[in-house]
Amino acid sequence: MAVLEYATIFSNVLRELYGQALTCDDLYHSNSDIQIINGKDIKIPKLSVSGYKDHTRGAGGFNSGTYSNGYETKTLDHDRDIEFAIDPIDVDETNMVVTIANIQTRFEKTQAIPELDCYTYSKIYTEAKRVGATVKTTALTAANVLADFDDNLEAFAEAGVPLDRVILYATPQYKKLLKNAEGIQRTLEISSAKGIDRRVRSVDDIDKIVEVPSSRMKSLFDFTNGCVADSSAKQIDYILIDPEAQVSRVKYSYINVYTPRSDSRTADNYIYQNRKVNGTFAIDELMKQGVITVSYTHLRAH
Repeated sequence: MAVLEYATIFSNVLRELYGQALTCDDLYHSNSDIQIINGKDIKIPKLSVSGYKDHTRGAGGFNSGTYSNGYETKTLDHDRDIEFAIDPIDVDETNMVVTIANIQTRFEKTQAIPELDCYTYSKIYTEAKRVGATVKTTALTAANVLADFDDNLEAFAEAGVPLDRVILYATPQYKKLLKNAEGIQRTLEISSAKGIDRRVRSVDDIDKIVEVPSSRMKSLFDFTNGCVADSSAKQIDYILIDPEAQVSRVKYSYINVYTPRSDSRTADNYIYQNRKVNGTFAIDELMKQGVITVSYTHLRAH
């Protein structure tokens, strides 16, 4: 009987992975006047002034007012880097699967983008706790989720927050609760072309709802090697926030490739380097007023 050697057939095209998209991008475009150019710190001025007093006609003078000035110092605290040494033989023997372009693409989609989300949401949680913003721990159900949402909107309105600026970041489970909330009214649009559309795109005055994978909405992450949820992390259900109550910035992003024998370190390898410096911090006086609500559940701790 003949011994046959079956050919090994494989593709050199990397399959697309799920969940690559960055969800926190809007937070990195708030407070456009705040730019971090030199150094890692920024001082944000605070100014408070006193109010009117009754005017006495004929007295010939005005009441004296008072003012005070101070600063909030903020620091970019997330300084990250990685380096890959790529052997040209690996490029050849993997039929071009291992290439700088593929490594860069896979790194961004599976590491850099999810980590930026994880860092940003967990830092917002930390900042909310630090300044005493609203942090809720009540377990949410279809019976109480709408009342909880109404309470949040009332608090935002009382603080004078423009509700059309507010963003709701929600896990899929929280969105499901909203969709099935007791007392909610919805209109179903049914046609032969569209079928049944049950998506929740906005609620009351909140026009923007961003769905975030629950794995990225934890209260604490370990960034020792990549990004993994800390063993003590709580599951954040949603973050309702006025983006102007915080500042998120990427100050420095560096990507470079060194070719073989370009210096003494590379030898016959390609060297790929990637570095990013970013940070997220509260505008204390705004976030303290409750223009952010974070809800997490002890029962669903990581």
